[in-house]
Amino acid sequence: MPTAVLFGRVWQQNSDLRAQTDLEREGVQYITALAPLVSALAESQSSALQGVTAPPDSLATAVSRVSALDSSLGDDLKTKERWADLQDKIAKLPKATGGPLGILQAHTEATDLALALYSAVRRNSELARDPDSDVSNLQQAVAIDMPTTVILVSRMADYAQALQTATGTTQATLAIQFGQEVLAVQDSVNSLTESLQNAVDNTKSSTLSGGLVTTLDSFRRGVESMTRGANPGGTPNVATMSTAQTALQTALNALAGVTLKEMDKLLADRADSLSYRRVEALLAAAVAVLLVIGALVLPVLSRRREESEPVTTGYTGPGESTRDIAAGRPAAPYGGQYDLTPAYGDNDPTRRERSGAVR
Repeated sequence: MPTAVLFGRVWQQNSDLRAQTDLEREGVQYITALAPLVSALAESQSSALQGVTAPPDSLATAVSRVSALDSSLGDDLKTKERWADLQDKIAKLPKATGGPLGILQAHTEATDLALALYSAVRRNSELARDPDSDVSNLQQAVAIDMPTTVILVSRMADYAQALQTATGTTQATLAIQFGQEVLAVQDSVNSLTESLQNAVDNTKSSTLSGGLVTTLDSFRRGVESMTRGANPGGTPNVATMSTAQTALQTALNALAGVTLKEMDKLLADRADSLSYRRVEALLAAAVAVLLVIGALVLPVLSRRREESEPVTTGYTGPGESTRDIAAGRPAAPYGGQYDLTPAYGDNDPTRRERSGAVR
């Protein structure tokens, strides 16, 4: 019974961990689909500010991909309602009015919903509660820092673009907002760098550090170029910022791809380890059952064997030997062929002499 209770607890714990790991891997799949969507929303915002009313093809492709994934994983991750709201907001983006500020406001609402969807995925998939330090820091980087950085960089560049043609009160409002976005980008970049560094410092993966080096360096160079183009405190250089934004967007996409791949690999290794532990638990339970069966059956077999063997007392009566009793043979009759004790008078060679003596 103690062994059965222990096995039950181990099995239940293993099952819970496996279920959590599988759910986290679904979260990684969903976040992988959201990354192109955020980039497409940033592209849509830039093109809309330049007077292009039709959304880019990348946005339609990204929406279609997330919709397909939400159909299969939405119930597990509880994202269906949030995705429906975001999809409705995206559909209304081409109809945004109110000039640059109105367009920026409409896209800001859409990207804020996208960030909220990221948060829902990481929370409902339990990625936010992962016990391993490397996975915990990676999910922070890929589900919070990276999409936030993509959106803030895009807003900063678009505010700089809008400042070129704005006048009066609108220009003053845009200038204030632009300064806030520059500071927000710096904070987001610092948070992203810290999360990735913590993940590398505490990882079990032998490939994470090497995979992040190249993409992280490209990302940092893009941030430096973007900051120079922003020219905080002065007039932003739109051309420099535009070039830096393209390079930075490419670096962020590559960084997201590497991070998500490493996360899935770490979770897959954990799932394999849990499967191995499950096999160990089954083998241990099988051995325990066999030992219990042996403890119950062997005494019974031994007792039956003893009952089937003849009992030897060691006592031999007249004409009997221990060998006769053990073999179950009847003893020879007294004076028979096996009786070696002569009768009285059998040793007298002649009866005549005995008769004479009597006379």
